[in-house]
Amino acid sequence: MDESINTKEKRIKSLLAFSMGMISGEDGKTLMEKHKQAIENITPFDMLALEDKQLEMGITTHEIKRTIGKVLNIFGKYLQQYKWDKPKQGSFLYYLMQENRALENHLRQTTNFIKKINSINPETPEYIEALNNLKSNIVKLKEFNTHYIKKENILFPYLEKLWKDYKPLMVMWSLHNDIRKKIKFIEKLLNYENSNLKEINRALGELFFLLHGMIFKEEVIAFPIASETIKEEDWEEMHKQSFEIGFPFIDAPTKVKKENILNHLLSSKFLENSVIDLGTGKLNIEQIILLLNTLPVDITLIDENDNVKFFSKPKDEIFARTVAIIGRKVQNCHTPESVHIVEGIIKSFKSGEKKFEHFWIQMKGKFICIQYYALINENGVYKGVLEVSQDITDIKNLSGEKRLVNL
Repeated sequence: MDESINTKEKRIKSLLAFSMGMISGEDGKTLMEKHKQAIENITPFDMLALEDKQLEMGITTHEIKRTIGKVLNIFGKYLQQYKWDKPKQGSFLYYLMQENRALENHLRQTTNFIKKINSINPETPEYIEALNNLKSNIVKLKEFNTHYIKKENILFPYLEKLWKDYKPLMVMWSLHNDIRKKIKFIEKLLNYENSNLKEINRALGELFFLLHGMIFKEEVIAFPIASETIKEEDWEEMHKQSFEIGFPFIDAPTKVKKENILNHLLSSKFLENSVIDLGTGKLNIEQIILLLNTLPVDITLIDENDNVKFFSKPKDEIFARTVAIIGRKVQNCHTPESVHIVEGIIKSFKSGEKKFEHFWIQMKGKFICIQYYALINENGVYKGVLEVSQDITDIKNLSGEKRLVNL
């Protein structure tokens, strides 16, 4: 066996023993002394492999998250010593890191408002002003969700195809959700008449810990590994896709011209004049694409092997989706907290127990209905799932009648 591989395997085994000891509540100082050599030589790749092995062993996402802060507090300075080529200006990773710098500035400003409300009389106008500024900054933080959506819908799909041990990405996604929940909780807390300063300070401290911790996990672990595994042409494509989601907290860069898919398809002599017989009519490629993208719904098609095969692009898209998810396992499109629900639906469709399922949620002032249909061919064979999401806010408010003659 190659000595470097042998050394790495020994190091990961030692790191795993250390982290499992931390989870079990063993004495940290004793563990550090025992596994000192492995800890001092840890790399981002080791961290990824370590967490993947924990998940394979059945350690839950919750357990990993519970101790990850303590573990990284010990591993941190050694992980930071890893040398990697920082992303070039104008690249996908470059803008993610620029967003992090802008977030850090925002958090510094927010800290000033927190200090003010802790140091002045609550009855004064200065306190009210500082509290309102703090509320505004917390609301502003919700915009940074775009950063996490880009990771989940562009970066993660690429890494899932390249990394054998990609499962830790789901832990990171779960931490995204923790941040989202904490921001919502603090927003409510600040507007609650009877909330006390001690509770506010504790919640803000937890949020800052999550946000700074995420920046560290990105820039010391995930981004260095990504920079060494993703090809240059893929980075360029990822940057193009990022314009479909956005650039929080920074000025958006000049948009990269992206080839129109419809024009690309129609440039083919064969496709330009080809017509597809759909049984109830014949349509050309342009008509089919226009039909699917004009429907006021988000459509996603999953095949019989649980792979994402297609999604529509309506004008008012409800959920952010990019072409990076094509070919992705649908299970990887959901967080650890909800993936079991998705798997349950698919299992019931495959067994024939169900052919339809639906949910409805309230999101950003809209009432969203999400429906799942089993795709069954004429021979009764399961061929996948059709997911249809629709904003039904206005539909719910309809009453009486509006006939053609009233137009």
